[in-house]
Amino acid sequence: MLGATSAIAQAAARIWAERGEDLLLVGRDPQKLEAVAADLRTRGGAVETVVHDLDRDHAGLVGRVGAPDVVLLAQGVFGDSNRRDRDPEYAESILRTNLISPVRLLTLLAPALPRGSCIAALSSVAGDRGRARVGVYGASKAGLDSFLSALRQRLQGAGVRVLALKPGFVDTPMTASLPKTPLFASAAQVGRGIVRAVDLGRDAVVYLPWWWRLIMLAVKALPERVFKRLKF
Repeated sequence: MLGATSAIAQAAARIWAERGEDLLLVGRDPQKLEAVAADLRTRGGAVETVVHDLDRDHAGLVGRVGAPDVVLLAQGVFGDSNRRDRDPEYAESILRTNLISPVRLLTLLAPALPRGSCIAALSSVAGDRGRARVGVYGASKAGLDSFLSALRQRLQGAGVRVLALKPGFVDTPMTASLPKTPLFASAAQVGRGIVRAVDLGRDAVVYLPWWWRLIMLAVKALPERVFKRLKF
């Protein structure tokens, strides 16, 4: 699990731990990582940890990860709404974490994965259509979606599945500053959706919860002259 201390990654990991699965957790904060690992061990999982900044030295990390059956990539940042679309350097850092680093990492990791394995990467509905309030964040997720689509096509002959996981609003520390609405899901709900998609052998785009697919179909269908006037 890459980015294992995120709330969504933890929710999925708890389910796998309760099944007695072997888990390798990768994160950059050693204290948070060990706290997550300790919780998962109490739930029955066999857990190892690797302290690593996922924005750096991907080649070295790939050698330590090996060839897992499931790769959950949960690396990502939402960013400060007052800076991400105004500060070029800050915007670049978001693109590095949300797009460039995942692309580099998965490009190195994919050839080592065995037939029947699965890459499940957290994207977002924000990548479906550019919106003023999340321009840079949405662009990073749109780029990731495109890369995952290409990776899915490239790896089909190798028997490796590629899931693009697209949550909507999720109640996590990353969205703590946002006003909560009925559209928000819990991290536990999204975590269950991730595990279900992996279990079902999905090899596609998965919206979490499922009804976001319908919402985003409507959003994408709006004429540009209407869409650009909306404030969301």
